[in-house]
Amino acid sequence: MARAIISTDRAPRAIGTYSQAVRAGDTVYLSGQIPLVPETMALVEGDREAQVRQVFSNLSAVAEAAGGSLADVVKLNVFLTDLGDFALVNQVMAEFFTAPYPARAAVGVAALPRGAAVEMDAVMVLGG
Repeated sequence: MARAIISTDRAPRAIGTYSQAVRAGDTVYLSGQIPLVPETMALVEGDREAQVRQVFSNLSAVAEAAGGSLADVVKLNVFLTDLGDFALVNQVMAEFFTAPYPARAAVGVAALPRGAAVEMDAVMVLGG
């Protein structure tokens, strides 16, 4: 099966040895996004809510570059340095997603790149 690398300047460029997303058939694997502002590659200014919003915006930009949208996401993984932010993620997620919601996991972690409070990756299926 052929695979295609997805890239967009509307989301932060990779800060390591990975692609923003990879499409294999109708499945797109979106790499983890932290709350970097694409134009500056710096963490978004503001509180945790601003970070969560930026991550969803970044994921949305990559999904669109792959020919889909967040509505095509079937699995979302959320990594939080403070699980106390779980309710905040739910609140902001409701602005970016509508039912039926994707499957999801939320995992508490000790630290994330660049001192971010949140990172998310996703799996998207197109054409379904």
